[in-house]
Amino acid sequence: MAKMGTVWDRTAEFLSDNLGAILPVALLAFFVPASIEGSFQAAKTGGSPGLVLSLYLVQLAFGILSLWGSLTISAMALDMASVRGAGVIGRDRLLPALAVSVLLFAVMFVLVLPIPLALQLNGYDLMEIARGANVGLGPQIAGGIALYGLVLVALLLWVGARLFVTNPVIVREKRMFSALRQSWKLTRGMTWRIIGVILLFALVSWVSMLAANMVFGSIFALVTGGPAEGITLAGVLTSIVVAAVQTGFTVLVPAFTAKLYLALAADAGLREGAFRA
Repeated sequence: MAKMGTVWDRTAEFLSDNLGAILPVALLAFFVPASIEGSFQAAKTGGSPGLVLSLYLVQLAFGILSLWGSLTISAMALDMASVRGAGVIGRDRLLPALAVSVLLFAVMFVLVLPIPLALQLNGYDLMEIARGANVGLGPQIAGGIALYGLVLVALLLWVGARLFVTNPVIVREKRMFSALRQSWKLTRGMTWRIIGVILLFALVSWVSMLAANMVFGSIFALVTGGPAEGITLAGVLTSIVVAAVQTGFTVLVPAFTAKLYLALAADAGLREGAFRA
């Protein structure tokens, strides 16, 4: 069975040996979008509906670009091509990966839908809640939503662990929706270990970005003259620092999942000739 320690070692070795090749992809696909998106929330505040819609469309484009970057790094970590060839592979596998992402998003949307429906049926104004208004929930509805949310988070975490290597499967085996089934098969017996990795990664990345935002945000606010509404120099500089931290973790994910896929595929007895052309 694949050992997480070995996978981490192979991931670290890949990143250190290919840092120069990874850096341009990381800057284009992760750092630049994250730096720009950091100021979107301030721009949306008090903005016109047209501006808000435009920013959401830009975020969607950035999401697609980030997905291409993840697929490209996956191809590199799978030893399929050099950085230029990996970019082409990422482009070629982008549509299948997008289709799978849309499907997973639709499923998540359906699973979350009972929460707003329950609020609507109990007479709560969803628009007020969306605007952040302080709406007092009754103990019964609040308890029901909390319980459902807890079960839903646990379910999504478990399913996410089973589908953890979906993108490497899409890249290496040239699958689309069948990549979900293949990931489910490969991760059998590894669910709890993968859940542990997901929780550890989420905690470390969240703490790191929160610390960067608080520390550097406070420093830049003091240097530039304190807080202000809208887009500010302090906010832009803070977004750049947080984006740098976020980029490091974002690069780590596709590299780790690719190395984990290789280990799981080897355990499953898959060989080069077993992959679909």
